[in-house]
Amino acid sequence: MIHPRTDAVVERALAHFDATVAQLTEFLTIPAISCKAAHRPDVVRMAEKVKATLTDLGFEAAIHELDGALPLVAAHWLEAGPDKPTVLIYGHFDLQPVDEPEWIGDPHRAVERNGRLYARGSADDMGGWVGHIAALRAWFAETGSLPCNVRLLIEGEEEIGSPNLERYMDAFPEAFAADVMVLTDCENPSVQTPGLTVSLRGLMEVELVVEALGGDVHSGLFGNMLPDVSTALCKIIGRLVDADGRPHASLLADVPLEWSAEAGELVDPELLRTGGALLEGLELLPERGRPAAEWLWRQPAITVVATTLPRPEDKKNALRARATATLSVRLGPGQTAPWMTERLRGLACTNPPGGVRVTLNANKEGESWLYTPRGPAFEAADRAYEAAWGQKLARVGLGGSIPFVAMFGRRFSDLPLILNGVLDPESSAHGPNESMDLGVFRKAIHANVRLLAELAALEKGALRG
Repeated sequence: MIHPRTDAVVERALAHFDATVAQLTEFLTIPAISCKAAHRPDVVRMAEKVKATLTDLGFEAAIHELDGALPLVAAHWLEAGPDKPTVLIYGHFDLQPVDEPEWIGDPHRAVERNGRLYARGSADDMGGWVGHIAALRAWFAETGSLPCNVRLLIEGEEEIGSPNLERYMDAFPEAFAADVMVLTDCENPSVQTPGLTVSLRGLMEVELVVEALGGDVHSGLFGNMLPDVSTALCKIIGRLVDADGRPHASLLADVPLEWSAEAGELVDPELLRTGGALLEGLELLPERGRPAAEWLWRQPAITVVATTLPRPEDKKNALRARATATLSVRLGPGQTAPWMTERLRGLACTNPPGGVRVTLNANKEGESWLYTPRGPAFEAADRAYEAAWGQKLARVGLGGSIPFVAMFGRRFSDLPLILNGVLDPESSAHGPNESMDLGVFRKAIHANVRLLAELAALEKGALRG
């Protein structure tokens, strides 16, 4: 039986919604950009602010630090007693940079427009964990306690791939001790439908190097007899993809689950157009017998993210000695970086155009993740979200790659992992004008309140798989 004052806690949390938005807005003013050394003091300042907030809330909080790592905030409240389950809530307070020129206004000064809150980090991931703080605050205010034991982990390195999170797991194992984990950094398929993420694509980075000459030479004197590394590079990249620009057929994944009509309906073509800023008059890529959900969530993808092809300001009539391209390769669940590297190398390096020398190097690997949610914890989550959203959590995939999720899945494979968040297809996470739908935020807070109540009502021993 869930806590008898759960409805009252929900009412209190929603009554203080404006105050929660104001607190979120204050957090968003700190440019805690983890990938830039100049913003390391801001990351530290954000950690201190998170610690102070959780301490004021009633948690025992600490900032953990390791050599060469950005800080992690760990907090706990364990006064519900040993018979009650312990729920761990994970989030991150570091941000992506704001280098895009398309930002409207100051990226670190949140502004509301048309029901959305615009600022870097609003959806990824400040809104995610602040929504949990709002639920916790309402429980304390209404009942003086929480219905179960709770740990929080808010890290400062997620946007650079959580390179030290496993070191933190080893150094501070007690901070990760829990019966169920709620990881808040994921997307809902729409603002009307809540999502439970059950798969993520992996990620690897590939560098293609094409060489032919000992130095640049005059194109008029040697063109047509010496190979052009620039055109060779373009042709080699073209070998890796099909006519639509998707990965070559030999690189595709065997989809481990059948895709139902319901899964196909979760991907709205109009949201893909608007969320992806598709130019007017252009069409989405054809499905070619595979539903869009499979292409987005379960199949690999190849993106050219950098090249050394000559820029306009560097033009000259010359054959270049060398050309390189960096490719971001998303791996379908179940695919591995060595498997993909071998096949990419076969496509790129066999019989290269013009006889150029081709080298392919792979690095920066991130694991894929595939999960089957079963058991009472997920039934509890469905009940909580159905009460807040009007429907159960839709089982969805995520085309992005989140290293910490695979890490948690590997280290805590016996625990239920509930992946939620406040992102939606129009959030523009990692892009200009990032935003969070305030209606989603409100429903997420409501669901967070009920999720704690539902999990607290379960037998502690039944939660583990």
